[in-house]
Amino acid sequence: MLFCSKLGKKVNTVNITECPLCGKAAFEKAITCIDHYVTGESFDICRCLHCGFLFTQNVPCESEMERYYNTPDYISHSDTHKGIVNRIYHRVRRWMLSKKAHLIERNSGLNHGILLDIGTGTGYFSGFMQKRGWQVYATEKDSRARTFAEKQFEVHVDPPEMLDKYKQNSFDVITLWHVMEHLEKLNPTWDKLNFLLKERGILVIAVPNANSFDANKYKEMWAAYDVPRHLWHFTPSTMQQFGAAHGFILAETYTMPFDVFYISILTEKYKGSRFPLLKGAINGTKGWLATVARKEQSSSIIYVFRKKQS
Repeated sequence: MLFCSKLGKKVNTVNITECPLCGKAAFEKAITCIDHYVTGESFDICRCLHCGFLFTQNVPCESEMERYYNTPDYISHSDTHKGIVNRIYHRVRRWMLSKKAHLIERNSGLNHGILLDIGTGTGYFSGFMQKRGWQVYATEKDSRARTFAEKQFEVHVDPPEMLDKYKQNSFDVITLWHVMEHLEKLNPTWDKLNFLLKERGILVIAVPNANSFDANKYKEMWAAYDVPRHLWHFTPSTMQQFGAAHGFILAETYTMPFDVFYISILTEKYKGSRFPLLKGAINGTKGWLATVARKEQSSSIIYVFRKKQS
C-alpha cells in the first residue's frame, strides 16, 4: 500500500507499507541515491525481504513531482540537444525508432493497427508509427511535451486521465517506453493495460534493469536509478512476476544495446570523472560484451507480453 504523508515542512511523500509485488511488509534499505539532475536531494531505495523487489521510499507524491522534471536537461520530456550526452541520446533515438517499429510489427503480426503509447514524451515514437500507417493514440502528463508532439508530429496527445475513457479491448499494441518506473499507481496501471489490450494484442514495456552489468558496477551512482523520478526498479524476474500477477504471459525479451553506453557516460559525468565520455564508452563496451553472453545483463530490457488465454 502507498500512503501520502506530510513530513514537517517537506512536501507530501509516498510511504510504501506493503510490497506491490508480493504484498509483504518487511523491507531493508538497499542503497541511498542522489538526485543528480535537479535538487541534489538523497533518497533511499528499499528492498523487499521476501521477493527482492526494489523501490524508492518517501518520494514526493505524484501531484508534487513536477519540480523534479523541471529542467531542460531531462531529455525524456524535452527536445534539448545541449551537451554531448544529449546529442548522443538523440542520434541513437533516431536509429532506435525503426528498430522499435520492426519489433512491434514482427511480434504483433500487423503492419497497421491501433496503437496506444503511454507516456509518449515529445512524441517521436508516436509520430514515427503514425507515419507508418498506424492509428496512434498517445498520453503524456507534461503539457509542454504534449504541445511539442502535436506541433512537431501532428499527433493528438491526451493527458493521462484519458486512459479511464478508452474502451475495453481497444488496442492491438500498447507501449510504455521507459515509463512504468515512473508511475505511482503501479498495480492499477497493470490492470488498466489488461483491460485496454485486445485479446490477441501485445504489450511492450521497456524499463531499466536493476540487475544489469552497469547497475552492479556503479551501485548507488548508477544513473538509471534516477531518484526520485524512478519509483520502481525492475529486474527480469520481477517484471515477469508482475505480468503474471495481472493476466499476462511474457512472450519475448529484447536488449537495448545502446543504453549501457548512455547510462555509463551519464554516470561517469555524475561521478565527476575527468573524461566521462571515454570512461563511459569503455565501461559501456564491457557492459555490451556482458550482454552478448547473457542478455539479462542488459542495462535496459524490452519485454513483450501477451494476455493469458482463458
